[in-house]
Amino acid sequence: MDLSIQPDAIDGRILAALDADGRLPMSELAKLVGLSAPSVAERVRRLQSDGIIRGFTIDIDSKALGYQIRAMVRIRPLPGKLHLVERLIQDIPQFIECDKITGDDPFLARLVVHSIEEMDDVLESLSDHAVTSTAVIKGTSVTRRMPPV
Repeated sequence: MDLSIQPDAIDGRILAALDADGRLPMSELAKLVGLSAPSVAERVRRLQSDGIIRGFTIDIDSKALGYQIRAMVRIRPLPGKLHLVERLIQDIPQFIECDKITGDDPFLARLVVHSIEEMDDVLESLSDHAVTSTAVIKGTSVTRRMPPV
C-alpha cells in the first residue's frame, strides 16, 4: 500500500459498512454513503488496488463447528528449528492463525480444538522441535475490528 494515499471520510464510511457486511450490494452501499453505485464501485476498486481492501471474508464461529476450546500458543523453536517449526504450524489445521512476533517466542498462534486431548496431541506434535506455552481463551473482550480510518 502506498502510505501517501489516505482514505477520505467517504472511504472510511465505505470501509466501515463493508466491515459490518462484506456482502452489501453496491446499490445499498451507495445509499449508505450518499453516492451513486458507479462512484462507490470505483472507490471500492481503488481501495482494492491501493491494497487497503485485501479481500472479502467470512467470520466463522469455531464453537458452532464443535471446537469447544480456543487457545493462544506461544511457540519457541529449539535452536536451528525455526523454519521447520513454521512449516509444522502452517501444516496443522487446528492453528487457524499465527503471527511472527518479537521476544523470546517468535510465534504466537491461535489454536482451536474439540477437546483437551486434541490440544495435547497438537502440542505434542511440536514437542520435538519447540517449547510451547498455552493460554486457554475464556472469552473475547474485543472482537476483530477495523482500525480507525
